[in-house]
Amino acid sequence: MWRRALCNLSKRPFSSQPEIPTLYSFLQPSIFSLKTTESPSTTPPKPHDQTPLTLTQEHKSNLESTLLDSIRSNNTDEAWKSFKTLSNYSAFPSKSLTNSVIIHLSSLNDTLNIKRAFASVVFLLEKKQELLKPETVHVLLNSMRDANSAAPAFALVKCMFKNRYFIPFNLWGDVLVEICRKNGNFGGFLQVFNENCRLAIDEKLNFLKPSLEACNAALECCCREIESTTDAEKVVETMSVLGVRPDECSFGLLAYLYALKGLKEKIAELEGLISGFGFPDKGVFLSNLISGFVKCGNLASVSATILQGVRETCGQGLCFEERTYSEVVSGFLQNGSIKDLAMLISETQTLESPSVIVERSVGYGIINACVNLGLLDKAHTIFDEMNAQGAALGLGVYLPILKAYRKEQRTAEAAQLVTDISGLGLQLDVATYDALIEASMSCQDFQSAFSMFRDMREARIPDLQGSYLTIMTGLTESHRPELMAAFLDEIVEDPRIEIGTHDWNSIIHAFCKAGRLEDARRTFRRMTFLQFEPNEQTYLSLINGNVTVEKYFNVMMLWNEVKRKVSAEGETKLKLDSSLVDAFLYALVKGGFFDAVMQVVEKSQEMKIFVDKWRYKQAFMEKHKKLRVSKLRRKNRGKMEALIAFKNWAGLSA
Repeated sequence: MWRRALCNLSKRPFSSQPEIPTLYSFLQPSIFSLKTTESPSTTPPKPHDQTPLTLTQEHKSNLESTLLDSIRSNNTDEAWKSFKTLSNYSAFPSKSLTNSVIIHLSSLNDTLNIKRAFASVVFLLEKKQELLKPETVHVLLNSMRDANSAAPAFALVKCMFKNRYFIPFNLWGDVLVEICRKNGNFGGFLQVFNENCRLAIDEKLNFLKPSLEACNAALECCCREIESTTDAEKVVETMSVLGVRPDECSFGLLAYLYALKGLKEKIAELEGLISGFGFPDKGVFLSNLISGFVKCGNLASVSATILQGVRETCGQGLCFEERTYSEVVSGFLQNGSIKDLAMLISETQTLESPSVIVERSVGYGIINACVNLGLLDKAHTIFDEMNAQGAALGLGVYLPILKAYRKEQRTAEAAQLVTDISGLGLQLDVATYDALIEASMSCQDFQSAFSMFRDMREARIPDLQGSYLTIMTGLTESHRPELMAAFLDEIVEDPRIEIGTHDWNSIIHAFCKAGRLEDARRTFRRMTFLQFEPNEQTYLSLINGNVTVEKYFNVMMLWNEVKRKVSAEGETKLKLDSSLVDAFLYALVKGGFFDAVMQVVEKSQEMKIFVDKWRYKQAFMEKHKKLRVSKLRRKNRGKMEALIAFKNWAGLSA
């Protein structure tokens, strides 16, 4: 088919009947305001029929100089005025200057100046086309594309043909294709394409040979827009004569048309040609074939084509775009064929390999299309129908539903579905678990998050750390330390999860901040029992929590524990830093435990930690302003000596 001679190409000349009205209606009010003379005739003279006046050489030189200076200084109106004056008198500037002004006008990307550039090119095509460079036409067409000016772009190309101004196809053809694609209609392009190819063949102008993209655009018009087998095959024959090799898209467009028309023999011929051309992937061909069958309502052929595609991939799934599955779903649902759609999924699941990529399974594609079309209820109906048929549901059928639940924050339903999936022996990947758990935490559905994390652990997923951190972070932000403690206690012995002292610290800090000191101490005891070593942050949280409720004795007990762990040489895991020293001193001064205060002072001096005494002077004055040494001398000599030592150290002895 691709090598047959092009015998019956139409020889009729390219119609230019409507060109002049089209061109000049675009220019109204006329940019080239040529002078007209009065005439008794009722028919107005053509714009360019007048005999041009002449300019002196000096005047012409001045206008050209002004034109050049105006372009350089971006004085567009002055440049246009000079160029228009020269053109009106047919005293055209040099080729270089002529093209410079058109390129300048085209580059401004506004309607007025694109009109000016367009009018200039049309004028030159009719009067002095040897001055016009092909590259200038290309620049102007690009500006028209950017301005979404389809009509003048086509008018310009038709004017080029009419005046036999032929330039390489790549300078104008592909731009027209872009303009048509942007406007969603290739009707105008097909006419220009056919005339261009006639000229290329009849006059042997090889530089007019169209690109493959342009040929496919013409085919798209024939197959998808006007749905004409005759016109489509004419384009195919033209491609063969001009030596344009088709691609998968070319065959796909023809497949759509032949499926739409029910031409089974033509479809079989196309399949043979695809093999002959050595295209390894038939995905584009099959997608277009399905689109054609859907449009004509041939759902049996849709199913047969999908099953054929699965067999040809040896069960490794189909690489269809989402659009194809959306067309399939819409076609079946419009015909009330949910039962057939469920049966199609069941049949493909028996053909697909267990190792198929989930997203390439037909079940995934169909259910995902339902979800994306806003038909989640229909997806559930397909589920029910498959269950009624006794079909096993593959993982691909479930994933789109889970994604929909996540998007709509229906996390409780998602958690139940995850449990059902696990019960069937199917395993979700870690990314799906992570996304679902994150969605649950974001809407504070903690129980669903816990449920899915348990399923995740039971499914032996090796990487649990991401979801673990998501849960812990969410609980911290939601101020739920009791849930954090219970969750941590449940998973603490799982070797797949990396738990550190900082995790326990988060819980202790949250309890202390909420004033729940007993819970904080219980967590602290559990932490040490499990051999997690408390650090500076652990003790800081406990100190601050006890200070808040004025339980200073507890702080002294903490100091006794820290004192045993800290050495001046710093050889233990706990390091006494300035923050911890400050917290202990402030709490112990407020509590009146001056013996412990001086122990902290002594230890800080040993470790060369700077202490700001002013803060503790203030604490003493706020809490113990009326405390007298004489009272303590009678009651407790040790406390008296500790108080004296503190006052001497703090500078309060006076």
